[in-house]
Amino acid sequence: MRLLQRMMFAIAGVALTTGSAWAQAPTTPAAPATQKPAEQPPAATPPPAATPPPSAAPRPFPEGAKVAYIDLQYIASNSAEGKAATAKIQEYAKKKTAELEGKQKSLEAARQKLLQGGTVLSDSARSQMEKEIEKQARELQYAQQEAQSEQQSLTQDLQNEFQTRLNPIIDQVANEKGLHLVLSIADSGAVWVNTGLNISAEVMKRLDSAKPAAAPPVKK
Repeated sequence: MRLLQRMMFAIAGVALTTGSAWAQAPTTPAAPATQKPAEQPPAATPPPAATPPPSAAPRPFPEGAKVAYIDLQYIASNSAEGKAATAKIQEYAKKKTAELEGKQKSLEAARQKLLQGGTVLSDSARSQMEKEIEKQARELQYAQQEAQSEQQSLTQDLQNEFQTRLNPIIDQVANEKGLHLVLSIADSGAVWVNTGLNISAEVMKRLDSAKPAAAPPVKK
């Protein structure tokens, strides 16, 4: 089930910048200019343009309709839980960016010291400094790769939690309306729909009023 796959990555994101709330966080800190960047995962395919939010074209739900749709991107962008998830990812990215910048400055300072030492340094001192610089460079690259991996894991955890809480609410609304099918509009391939079939606002309202689940801890 691909319910929430389109809401996440440009998250990881985290500069996660598409129209989704989960995609508005800064991306995992980019590799320093002087360091070879870690291999990045392929960019997610941008989702189709989201349908107008329910408030843009309020229409009653068609009597006797057995099919409805939801705009997952709208729910993720506007629900309290979706906004909270984005904030967690942004907080993590900000913290890791500061850490990586510190490592980068230390590496540049070491390189500058070696450069300024010139011929004054003995061969053994120069060799020792070069080894230290190589070590710092490796550590910086590893730290960036680790930060990216941890951020993706955090994003996936939050996505799974969001979907776990959302699915029963969709099921509840669908049963109450006697629906046979609820579509994700971004994945449906539809070129025209009756906007009265959009139950996103109702689903989001119930999601926001439901008791919040325990959030996964932020990766250290």
